[in-house]
Amino acid sequence: MPDAPPNILLITSDQQHWDTLGVANPRIQTPALDRLAREGTRFTRAYCNSPVCSPSRSTIITGLYPSSHHCWTIGVKLPEDVPTLGQALGGHGYDTTLVGKAHFQPLASRPGSESIECQPILRDLDFWRKFHGPWYGFDHVETARMHGDESHVGQHYAIWLEEHGLKDWADYFVPLPGQTNGHKTTRTWALPPELHYTTWTAERTIANIERSAGAGRPFFLWSSFHDPHPPYTVPEPWASMYRPEEMRPGRLVPGEFDRMPPHFGMTQRRDSDWSVYREEGGHTCHGFHSHLHDEAELRRNMAVYYGMTSFMDQQIGRILGRLDALGLADNTLVVFSTDHGHFLGQHGLVAKGAFHYEDLLRVPFLVRWPGRVPAGQSSEALQSLIDLAPTFLSAAGAPTPGLMQGVSQLDVWRGREATARDHVLVENRHQPTTVHLRTYIDRQYKMTVYRGRPYGELFDLERDPNELRNLWDDPAHAAVKAETLRRFVDAELRREPTRMPRIAGA
Repeated sequence: MPDAPPNILLITSDQQHWDTLGVANPRIQTPALDRLAREGTRFTRAYCNSPVCSPSRSTIITGLYPSSHHCWTIGVKLPEDVPTLGQALGGHGYDTTLVGKAHFQPLASRPGSESIECQPILRDLDFWRKFHGPWYGFDHVETARMHGDESHVGQHYAIWLEEHGLKDWADYFVPLPGQTNGHKTTRTWALPPELHYTTWTAERTIANIERSAGAGRPFFLWSSFHDPHPPYTVPEPWASMYRPEEMRPGRLVPGEFDRMPPHFGMTQRRDSDWSVYREEGGHTCHGFHSHLHDEAELRRNMAVYYGMTSFMDQQIGRILGRLDALGLADNTLVVFSTDHGHFLGQHGLVAKGAFHYEDLLRVPFLVRWPGRVPAGQSSEALQSLIDLAPTFLSAAGAPTPGLMQGVSQLDVWRGREATARDHVLVENRHQPTTVHLRTYIDRQYKMTVYRGRPYGELFDLERDPNELRNLWDDPAHAAVKAETLRRFVDAELRREPTRMPRIAGA
């Protein structure tokens, strides 16, 4: 008798640096994620395909690059006619669910680009009481959009808050004029932790696992946590769990931007003119501002960032514990990752932007499937978020649509093959005439090219893992540059999808 199809649980954070796992970094406590690493395999060279939220999340559910699924930056809608992983798994008998942050649509709506992730719909709780999908291939959705105490809160999370007795929930999310609910000063959020969206995500994840199990159906569930994305604010005891003086932020090494494209050096001044990088319509590019920061403030932010991560880890532990209690753990493929990385002072940078260092492109990546994925292993096999969709389909015994551009990593996850890909591609597009770049990464080299610009980046990740020496214009590396560029172009050709097979000579 064939094995029963596995449940598939994808757990993601938002904007989490790749080394914020206790198994990789003794300064942070993440016992639940460490458990996943201990009971499964940790992949140390996993990458996003766009270091921007909406494009990356859209890639996860479509198996397509942003240039193919058309959600090419934030503020752009993922078209609802693009085929998705949920649709494919649903057609194979799976119950498909999304709990937590979606961010497939912009915070504005206009004809031809309608969005339900915008005001005033976000706070139309009567709409959300009735709406649970289907949406982007998920049969059932329970979603919320904001980070921290940002004002665009509502949706299913606000309904849950009211059901838990917090009728004045909006007061915790809409600061009064001149106030910020404390996170700019104390970074301690007055919202009780039992009512925090991190708790909500875990609670509703557990409820939907129980719902699918009760129906006797295999499930694909994306448990999408909001943190540790800024603003840096979290309830106690997490806000003071880590001591700022014990944090070790990254640093700018003097001279490291001398050979880099001009926008890197501009981040280290307060008077830089960023107007040339402004998009049509006046939108600014993420991260194109001064990154100069006060050391003490950066340490405080880092301490709270760690606290937000540990809070999320605690709630992930609740989910794993419930899988155990329900007897589902042995037949559930669990993957943990994030949409993209985050700067905590590395290279003098904070948060994110068009700066394709490892801190932003690499992501934490854990896989557990008892008896099938080797336990306690660490692998350097290249992973890419675009591979999640075809790999999940392979695990489910379902065919992968030819439209998808990722590759199945299942044999790598199971330890049967050493690698499934020899490179990763990363896209980042804001305005084609200013910020439109792509990065190629292989085992040793990393190259970034900019549309319409003579400059670029070339790093030897083996000899220069901290990416301090750009070799783009180094005559001694001209042959390496040419060969890497050839492989880059070859990778671009190879990623073309084959939606329809050729079935005749003419």
